[in-house]
Amino acid sequence: MKIAILFGQFEGYDEQPNAESDAAAKPKRKRKKKKTDVEAIADSLRELGHETTTFAIDGRRQTLARLARSDADLFFNLIESYNGDDTMEMHFAAYLDLIGKRYTGSGPQGSYLAMDKSIAKTIVRYHGLFTPYSAVMDKGRVEHAQDIQFPVIVKPAAEDASKGIDAGSVVSSIKDLFERIAYIHDEFDSPALIEEYIEGREIYAAVIGNDPPEALPLVELDLSQLPKGTPKIASYDVKFDESTDAYKKTKSAVARDLDDEVVAEIQRVAVTAVRALKLRDYARIDLRLGANNRVYLIEANPNPWLDPIAEFAMAAKESGLSYTEMVDRIVKAAVARKK
Repeated sequence: MKIAILFGQFEGYDEQPNAESDAAAKPKRKRKKKKTDVEAIADSLRELGHETTTFAIDGRRQTLARLARSDADLFFNLIESYNGDDTMEMHFAAYLDLIGKRYTGSGPQGSYLAMDKSIAKTIVRYHGLFTPYSAVMDKGRVEHAQDIQFPVIVKPAAEDASKGIDAGSVVSSIKDLFERIAYIHDEFDSPALIEEYIEGREIYAAVIGNDPPEALPLVELDLSQLPKGTPKIASYDVKFDESTDAYKKTKSAVARDLDDEVVAEIQRVAVTAVRALKLRDYARIDLRLGANNRVYLIEANPNPWLDPIAEFAMAAKESGLSYTEMVDRIVKAAVARKK
């Protein structure tokens, strides 16, 4: 099968071997020494016997036209934003639908429902799941509010990858709350999601496949060693900024000390959320395990990062799947779908 891997040129990847994009679109950057997710997926697809190319999506019309002319049988879609705009992820998936291309991962509907955190919360509550009480405040108006209590965490209502989340996101006073809301409005031009802060363990539940979706072993982000006074949250520094103490003092690992009943409940919540938000093929659900082992859904992530050392691949490995077998499961799930 001919499979093309779609990745964002603007996200910092260098031009990949056999890429169909225009090399002049942006200056090349130095490639990291470690294998990227694009390279790892490409190697796995070739190992599986597929004819594999990479295709850089750089935000230009000419690139979209070339994409429409591509004869690939399947696109492995790694696009989480378009031309640097995270809110365009669903529109790119919609474009693939419009031009009749089959691709891995969630479609525009699932991407939209997961991206808009207030809508996602409403949907999962309807399905009987717990999620922190919240309010949404746009400039000059409150769009949605519940009876929340301090402390609260304030973040953009429609961003992912922990953008806009840092040590100042957790606030305990009206003054700090309104300063943080103003920051979100000004820096991200986005409504602010004000969410009741849940003290507890940060758990990630990977889900793979469609018929039925399968929850993989759980992974925990250990926040216990964060510097004193730093909120125990998965901030941008914790996840991505390798130069910070927050990054250096946190790590993800398979969660091994949870009771079987708790594991089963977390996995049930994850699968329910995947179905409710119309995600497909693979997803990661972020949760907090609070007091009395109550499971709170924090966020749903369609098409999560597939770096070989990231949480999704970690969960797959714990389940007995090699990285290549994990990629094969995702491909087969996409091919088996009617759309």
